[in-house]
Amino acid sequence: MTNTIPARRATVRLVRCAVYTRKSTEEGLEQEFNSLDAQRDAGEAYVRSQSGEGWVALPDRYDDGGFTGGNTDRPGLRRLMADIEAGRIDCVVVYKVDRLSRSLLDFAQLMQRFEQKGVSFVSVTQQLNTASSMGRLVLNVLLSFAQFEREIVGERTRDKIAATRRKGKWGGGRPVLGYDREPGGSSSTRTRPSGSATSSSCTSCTGRSSRW
Repeated sequence: MTNTIPARRATVRLVRCAVYTRKSTEEGLEQEFNSLDAQRDAGEAYVRSQSGEGWVALPDRYDDGGFTGGNTDRPGLRRLMADIEAGRIDCVVVYKVDRLSRSLLDFAQLMQRFEQKGVSFVSVTQQLNTASSMGRLVLNVLLSFAQFEREIVGERTRDKIAATRRKGKWGGGRPVLGYDREPGGSSSTRTRPSGSATSSSCTSCTGRSSRW
């Protein structure tokens, strides 16, 4: 009888995973267990589920509390990209796609840098992994909807401001030169000419001209 020797298991490549978290507002961040902690727990749990593939969560935290996803000007994201450029990260894990970015242009640029460095991207709740072509396709579709939602919010805000101006109401901000707010006025109070300020300015100018 011939004895068979089991084949040695192939060495599993170590995949260093960075969990990135973000929250648009600072509300609730003072709590002992906040939204950023919950996002990180979900990310670490997903990484542990892939431990058989060599995945391991890095201890470094990449958190951005109180920062919008509409741009990339975030300290946590800057540190994440610096470590990617240094070759210390193999995979970026987020709770949802929009935690990384809500801008399609910014996201495309980030994905390009990820690909250049051989870094994959995973969204825990949406079960997306850019290591596969299908994952990249679905990811771009979801992000397009996120960008669409952001543009709709902007359009609604602009429409509201335009409607306020058509009614002759003050839309907020600093009054233009020659106008000031009426005492006790709200954001919808009509502005009025500031004759005293204009007169004093002209008098001052006249006085300086006479001296010269």
